Amino acid sequence: MDFSDEGILISVRPLGEANAIAELLTRGHGRHLGLVRGGRSRRMRPLLQPGNVLALTWRARLSEHLGSFTMELEEARAARALDDEAALAAIGSLTMLARLLPERDPHPQLYGAALNMLRALDDARIWPGLLVRWELLLLQDLGFGLDLSQCAATGVDVDLAFVSPRSGRAVSRDAGKPYCDRLLKLPRFLLEEDTAPAPNDIAAGFVLTGHFLERDVLAPQGIALPQPRERLIWLLARAASSAIPA
Repeated sequence: MDFSDEGILISVRPLGEANAIAELLTRGHGRHLGLVRGGRSRRMRPLLQPGNVLALTWRARLSEHLGSFTMELEEARAARALDDEAALAAIGSLTMLARLLPERDPHPQLYGAALNMLRALDDARIWPGLLVRWELLLLQDLGFGLDLSQCAATGVDVDLAFVSPRSGRAVSRDAGKPYCDRLLKLPRFLLEEDTAPAPNDIAAGFVLTGHFLERDVLAPQGIALPQPRERLIWLLARAASSAIPA
């Protein structure tokens, strides 16, 4: 059996002296692995970089087999980010978190959001917000989606400013005021269209998604948030502080 698809490379590991096993987040077939013959060759190495978008064909005798990939480069996203530390860290964080998805379970909306983020890496005003939104969607697809539709305490759907760290439900500004030191901030760009959120809202967004990723997804498996994600947050904070006039 076989299929053709498009995918984002999320990891690659050597197999023997010449071959490699590639792991991709594909548009129509979810997180999928396959053997790449000659994957350790000089010709294939630039292609097999996390973050690259590839056109691929997967073939196997039976569906439960590992199978093998043949692939061509569509978008060299990794190479375009080489001179940007934050963009490289963003690629590392996204590709490592994508490995949390169950194998061969399609997530087309999540794939589209990842592709949009990668394609926006040339614009540092836009892509951090897209990455936070992608993490929010990842939580949803893993079964731990947040409820940001209305206040958990009053039922109102306006002036939502906080999220309960226990329930993952939104809380309005008035209802949350007495407990604001115990609640997570809900940045406005997660509720309305804002293509270039402020740095403090981006930081709050990463705190929000990071809390639930760590508590609900990673800690039960005994693993921590990816190091590239931690470095990314530090790099964004440094860039924001250096942009503040003296």
